[in-house]
Amino acid sequence: MIVLQESASAQNIDFIPRTYTSGNTYNVTIVNETTNTEVHNVNTTSITENLYYNRYNAIFNLKQDVTYNLTIKSGSNVIFKDKIYCTNQTNLMDFTLNQSEYIFNDTDNEFITL
Repeated sequence: MIVLQESASAQNIDFIPRTYTSGNTYNVTIVNETTNTEVHNVNTTSITENLYYNRYNAIFNLKQDVTYNLTIKSGSNVIFKDKIYCTNQTNLMDFTLNQSEYIFNDTDNEFITL
């Protein structure tokens, strides 16, 4: 999962694609998971290749506490899919998606010995 912020400045999406060819045109689509509406749909050649990953830098119109689906395509081939969560939390090491929700794990721990 990629974590981005609600911001008017450019942010990076770092990813490892299935395939990559420098100079190709890629379609980057971000869809709101709740409303199923596109918030970002761009054809770009500005994906840069780093040593072990690729980077896409752009300004995204994201809202806080919303989950999005990210799809990057080369023509009709999907080269990367992931989820984006938008939060303005600064200390992400202590943050979880189910914060303040109790998760009950129901087991009876019964063992049968013969």
